Amino acid sequence: MARYSPSIQQLIAELSALPGVGKKSAQRMAFHILAMEDEKANSLVDSITTARKLVKRCSVCQNLTDSDPCSICSDVMRDKTTVMVVESPRDVSTFERMHEYKGLYHVLHGVFDPLKRKSLSDTTIAQLLERLSSHPEIKEVIVATNQTAEGNATALYLARLISPSGIKVTRLASGLPMGSDIEYADDLTLASALRGRIDLDGE
Repeated sequence: MARYSPSIQQLIAELSALPGVGKKSAQRMAFHILAMEDEKANSLVDSITTARKLVKRCSVCQNLTDSDPCSICSDVMRDKTTVMVVESPRDVSTFERMHEYKGLYHVLHGVFDPLKRKSLSDTTIAQLLERLSSHPEIKEVIVATNQTAEGNATALYLARLISPSGIKVTRLASGLPMGSDIEYADDLTLASALRGRIDLDGE
């Protein structure tokens, strides 16, 4: 005999498929949702539907946004000579949180990861190269991929592609240990890594 009704089982299954959500957490979330007042539950459903409908990729930096171009790319006060390359939109939020970086971004939406069958063509590297070629004001690309084997391999590949153009390519340095994710780094560590970035010569 099933522990839960089919509809509850389906809800738990969908929630447990979310990143970082185990079966027990999914069960707690499911019963919390079912216990919500109709107004709050409908508001949750509406927010998901609205986000799915309105959110798109910025045509300039590939970050997720409601408007195109996004608010960062549209900000005339940002430093247009520097572009920071990150793996995910969450990383943009992380760097913006510390108020240290004043340049622009480019979101790869992934890195080279053969174990997960992710190739470089699954990222937005092509859009980055096109952007660099059409914006001569860009003088430096800061590669801020995670300090993992995949992140480092992607960083070196980008350096080999970009360095011949004469654009300076740097990498976040001290303070970020191997295997770490930028999303979980504290502000002081990120600020140190940003200030202490090193050149990537692409050799």
